[in-house]
Amino acid sequence: MPRQSRKELQWWKKTTVYQVYPRSFKDSTGNGIGDIPGIISKLDYLQDLGIETIWVSPLFSSPQADHGYDVSNYRDIAPEYGTLSDCERLINEIHNREMYAVFDMVLNHTSDQHNWFLESRESRDNPKRDWYIWHDGQKPGGKKPPNNWNSMVGGSGWHYDELTDQWYWAQFLPFQPDLNYRNAEVKEEMFDTVRFWLDKGVDGFRLDIINTIYEDPALRDNPFAWTYLPSEEHTKSFFKDNIYTINHPDNFIFVKELRSVMNEFSDPERFLVGEVGAPLAILKQYCGDIVDETVTDGLHLIFQFQSLGAKLTAGRFRTLFQDYEQVFSEPYIPTWVFSNHDQKRRISRLNGNVEKAKLNTTLQLTTRGVPFIYYGEEIGMLQSKIPLKSAQDPVAQKLALLPRILTSLFQKIGDISLNRDECRTPMQWDSGPNAGFCQSETNPWLPIGPDYEEINVDIEESDPASLLNCYKELLKLRRKTPALHSGALRFSQLHNGQKSLLMYERIFSSDESEQIVEIWLNLSDKSIQVAQDLISCKLRFSTMKSTTPLRDDSLYLEPHQGIVLEIVD
Repeated sequence: MPRQSRKELQWWKKTTVYQVYPRSFKDSTGNGIGDIPGIISKLDYLQDLGIETIWVSPLFSSPQADHGYDVSNYRDIAPEYGTLSDCERLINEIHNREMYAVFDMVLNHTSDQHNWFLESRESRDNPKRDWYIWHDGQKPGGKKPPNNWNSMVGGSGWHYDELTDQWYWAQFLPFQPDLNYRNAEVKEEMFDTVRFWLDKGVDGFRLDIINTIYEDPALRDNPFAWTYLPSEEHTKSFFKDNIYTINHPDNFIFVKELRSVMNEFSDPERFLVGEVGAPLAILKQYCGDIVDETVTDGLHLIFQFQSLGAKLTAGRFRTLFQDYEQVFSEPYIPTWVFSNHDQKRRISRLNGNVEKAKLNTTLQLTTRGVPFIYYGEEIGMLQSKIPLKSAQDPVAQKLALLPRILTSLFQKIGDISLNRDECRTPMQWDSGPNAGFCQSETNPWLPIGPDYEEINVDIEESDPASLLNCYKELLKLRRKTPALHSGALRFSQLHNGQKSLLMYERIFSSDESEQIVEIWLNLSDKSIQVAQDLISCKLRFSTMKSTTPLRDDSLYLEPHQGIVLEIVD
């Protein structure tokens, strides 16, 4: 397949990424669980949608206690998803459609059923003992954890093992013990695992909680903090400031070493995107230092999760634009993500309003940065409601043990879903039984969304005004318009005092010409009129097909309408 050479603008800087949660995308076997052949059967749909890169959540062998994020063999495939041969075919089929394949890589921890951990647990002198983080407990009798470190989901991250009378460290859940990267054998083995998949043609990796690879070797206690809920702006949670367990300085060195492994595979260039919760300045550190005008030496991309819960207001996005452009100016580039497998679906944050969702999509696909689209987001799949007591999500199962007043408080304060099942329900393909995800007589692994008869691919493909066709039109426009996928961003503060109006330009310059595209977004529930010289403007896109936004030397924008104009001679 023809792929970008490094001398041109790097392909990963101008791509669009679509996240497939394999368990919920398409079932081909009739067991109610999505699988690799199911993904392959829908690649033509993704190509027609206009997607360029497909990120697949973990497919590796796993007990599925955390649905793939607990890996028991990094070089084989979970049988419910298919075989290693199926996976190789998936990579090839993606490439045959001139798209790129990105896999989820969980480097921080394994499953407690991984052979390495089973061996490590056998005795204190087992050769694999030092592959994980084991430590004596505190006196008396060693029955108290080594220190006060909490896991990311609350409670102590230390877990006692009776057989060897020591504690092991798990940053996330008890059945996900952390690997010890201070052991050179562990690091080399995991780097060889990365090479294994790169040899098979994988174009990049999304790195799960990559900011937790290293902890303080002296095991110092984390300081107390008057903060309970975690945030993207600090390392504090559960009344601890987790300075010794999250974003440890050694992580910044590690990602540069990992980047060197990726650089061994340079035709085409492969890329890394990291999952990190941190302020923007720390996120930038994970991207490394500037090597030359176009290259850094850390992660290629890092998720900026500040956008996840952002209110759809002009003021909020002016601030985000300014912050992202200041911190992630070239050769750095921001990412734009509004939903994923851990977070509440974006359209549900917008109260199910399709016009607001179109506006949000216009912003995501026209601003400078790499957009990440979560499966079903393109049709407006809503957050389901699944009680904690019936959750399959292990985090939700843990939270179900808390007093109900606490869980209600979490949801109210954070506008979050405590049950990740609610954003992982099966893809809604059509109005038939089980939404076309699996056979009618099969019970899907999670309940189908109750709105699937109205919100599905089949219905929206035939409706020119649908959210799905909005995505298709914007993705096509982005791909064929250099200013949108490769241009600089120039931001306008205010227009005629319209505080709810957001306007910015994308500018692409070459030796032959300059292309300027303007994006106008009305983020209010009132119509806006702006006097504007329209002689040199050509309408390229509008979220509303029934209106005429350009007339009488003025711009007319309906409530929650967005348009894209190109400046023409």
